[in-house]
Amino acid sequence: MGCSSCGTGAPNGCKSNGSCSTGGCNRLNVHDWLLNLPFADPESNCKVIELSFNNGSRKDFYRNNTLQWFEKGELIAIEGVSGFDIGEVSLVGEMVRLQMRKKGVDEFSTEMKRVLRRATDKDIESMIHNKAREKEAVIRARAITRQLRLDMKMSEVEIQADGRKATFFYIADDRVDFRELIKILAGEFKVKVEMRQIGARQEAGKVGGIGSCGRELCCSTWLTEFKSVNTTAARYQNLSINQTKLSGQCGRLKCCLNYELDTYLDALQNFPENADTIQVARGTAILIKKDIFRNLMWYVLQESSKHYPLTIERVKKIKLLNSQGVIPEELEAVEVTTGKPKEVEPSFVDVVGQISLKTLDKSDRKRRHGNERNLNDRNSNDRGPNERKPNGRNSNERNPNERKPNDRNGNDRNPNERNPNDRNTQDRNPNERNPNDRNTQDRNPNDRNLNDRNVNNRPERPSDNKRPPASQGPPPPTGDGKDTRDQKPPSRGKRK
Repeated sequence: MGCSSCGTGAPNGCKSNGSCSTGGCNRLNVHDWLLNLPFADPESNCKVIELSFNNGSRKDFYRNNTLQWFEKGELIAIEGVSGFDIGEVSLVGEMVRLQMRKKGVDEFSTEMKRVLRRATDKDIESMIHNKAREKEAVIRARAITRQLRLDMKMSEVEIQADGRKATFFYIADDRVDFRELIKILAGEFKVKVEMRQIGARQEAGKVGGIGSCGRELCCSTWLTEFKSVNTTAARYQNLSINQTKLSGQCGRLKCCLNYELDTYLDALQNFPENADTIQVARGTAILIKKDIFRNLMWYVLQESSKHYPLTIERVKKIKLLNSQGVIPEELEAVEVTTGKPKEVEPSFVDVVGQISLKTLDKSDRKRRHGNERNLNDRNSNDRGPNERKPNGRNSNERNPNERKPNDRNGNDRNPNERNPNDRNTQDRNPNERNPNDRNTQDRNPNDRNLNDRNVNNRPERPSDNKRPPASQGPPPPTGDGKDTRDQKPPSRGKRK
């Protein structure tokens, strides 16, 4: 029987007397500040108690004709439609009389229902079973409403504790003929159906949520009376007419726009009336804002977009001069000062020559080249022996008739064009010879060119004693029948 947050199991739950901030005990709580005060005449105590249903979404008054004393948070059985219902005690004592006077309920009304007894375990078990059917009933009722094509929204379903009555709360802009709907719902759920229309603000109070201020919605915590709100309240408070910011979760204008409206209206009584436009020498000044905190009125001229703050006394004086046909020269705007300290801009410091950008560029270039080199080395180490670069072409895959773009073939060269590095024999002096060329007359017969190594002059190696290929036969024998493969050619003699 305790609240869900503390779970103490005591009849009074957390004993916060209605000030529980978690909302687990109840919604729309009222703090009973007269609970612990003694009364001289106990017989004069209020015999009416306030009960809450469905976690505080609905509250009602019931007469306690029994001799039992109920405490806040207890579950008791009361008279219902052809049965009983179970509610939670939310308020007892003298605070109930104040609430009844506020809501206009007669304490001695004969139509007020009575309290039967404390709820038993069987009553509580029956209530829990029937409350579990409410979610399924909402879904089914919405489906039936769509099938009948009724312009209404089913918001909530509340089933009585004994399961004999169900109250359907709906939202609709116009009157709806739901006679056929009641017949279908009564046959579907086997209960007595009651349809009750509510507004968008009442629905938001039943659903609950967090507002743009960061706190719980007022309609789900403490606000019980919904007054009409229009955009005039926003204009008096100098708020921008932005439908997105001024609307609450219910889609209507926020109820909190009326909270400070009276204060703004009292402050605006000191401002002059009919001062929307004033005449000066530079033209017509138009009123755009009234600042009630500084007692200033902001005007703007037609040929400029600059705002001019004027005091109330100056506006009244200009208005008086205009009524006399006199047009003042200037507006005499005042200077608006703020209490915030002005930020000091740092003084200019000449840092030219202290930091060399070339040094930074050079170090950055070295670092970039080093990273590229490391990346290339890493890629080469990761590449297999038979793997080539993606953009590289192997020499075996190159077309034999294909040449590099930078190579010029002899056929592509102009016949009259010659390489400037080449010297023709006709241009050479006959007595001049290339120092790199050695004439055969100057060459020693026993001397041979180191770069020209004949196969016959090369010393014999083990790798040279290879067998001839299978397609070639053995060398033909000489006339004397000897094998001449290992014979050396005769040495050259000296030329005469």
